[in-house]
Amino acid sequence: MTQEDVLIRATVGDARVYAVTTTHLTQYMNEIHGLSPVAAAALGRTAAGALLLAATMKDGEGVTIRFKGNGPLGEVMADATNYTVRGFVEHPEVMLPLKKGKLDVGGGVGHEGVVIVTRCPEKGMPFNGYALLKSGEIAEDLTKYLYDSEQTPSVVALGVLVDKDGSIAVSGGYFVQPLPGASDEFLETLENNCMTLPYVTELLRSGHSPEDMIRLIGKGMAVEILDCHPVSFHCSCSREKVAHMLEGLPEAEFSSMLDDPQTEVRCHYCGKKYLFTPEELKALPRKHAKLDDAN
Repeated sequence: MTQEDVLIRATVGDARVYAVTTTHLTQYMNEIHGLSPVAAAALGRTAAGALLLAATMKDGEGVTIRFKGNGPLGEVMADATNYTVRGFVEHPEVMLPLKKGKLDVGGGVGHEGVVIVTRCPEKGMPFNGYALLKSGEIAEDLTKYLYDSEQTPSVVALGVLVDKDGSIAVSGGYFVQPLPGASDEFLETLENNCMTLPYVTELLRSGHSPEDMIRLIGKGMAVEILDCHPVSFHCSCSREKVAHMLEGLPEAEFSSMLDDPQTEVRCHYCGKKYLFTPEELKALPRKHAKLDDAN
């Protein structure tokens, strides 16, 4: 596992195609969150999906994907912008038996619930799209979301292979988005190419790069590689942001913290801990200081 994680953007005939490898960043999340194999697969797929969707937007704009299913993993969330991503699983320790020899991501996420995709444009307010879960397998649900909520026929394929020792062997995926007005003949060729591709994990395990995957998707068609960007894990948390969050806590909750020798706040995205003494808490400007506890 030596090659860096990268995302490639390309055109294949009358379609936009994006492909990404996320092995290193998924392994990093695996380590900092202490993920079980099924949790690692769920978060790795979601993170790759977030990077792929964010690649369709302008620099500085981002995408957040939240899976809220009825499975034991609870919420699975990834947040991507500028070719970086962060994420978490609500219950990262959950273990499930294999299903037909594979990790049961659908069983972990759940077959009922919603996927929420938040797009954050450079200007204006973020906007949410929703779709009911189809399988909990992540890629299938994102494909359904794009069709149901954004009226965009697409193909999303994602995969994470977890080794027997719990480490990430390979992780990545691709996203195919035909342009409006594409001919039926082109769409049929594109669909056939996608349907005959091996699983993402098989492609990556056998040494295929994101560019290789794109050229397989575009077999028999004009392929133009537009650009290639390194991708990585990055968390934007900071002591200042945590302090700002503490400033807005209800008075009763805030006051109870003053009785402790120090207050620890842990970022659920990266695990970083921030410590505040009672004196530091008292120095924060309080947004709710004048509110009655009953309110």
